[in-house]
Amino acid sequence: MRYVKPARKAVIPVAGLGTRMLPATKAIPKELLPIYDRPLIEHVVKEAIDGGIREIILITRSGKEAIENHFDAHYELEHRLVKKGKDKILEDIVKIIPDEVKISSIR
Repeated sequence: MRYVKPARKAVIPVAGLGTRMLPATKAIPKELLPIYDRPLIEHVVKEAIDGGIREIILITRSGKEAIENHFDAHYELEHRLVKKGKDKILEDIVKIIPDEVKISSIR
């Protein structure tokens, strides 16, 4: 019997134009459209992480910088939430990606 190592890396294509979801996707990437209270891409990434993935690579294109920004730290926003005592919201935006998971993007 052969041992198969579990997948630890996921490649997620997010470079489409979103033409099937126009006009909503004219200004907002389809991956950032919300499902309940979170963007679609966040649900996809969380599912991958829950499945054991530890490295996520987003294949993107120009005009999709907002997807990359969604997973980056936003120090000014975090500082304002701390000052206003909005700890629950702060926790939600800081804990999107666990420390042991690496997320990157490439065009």
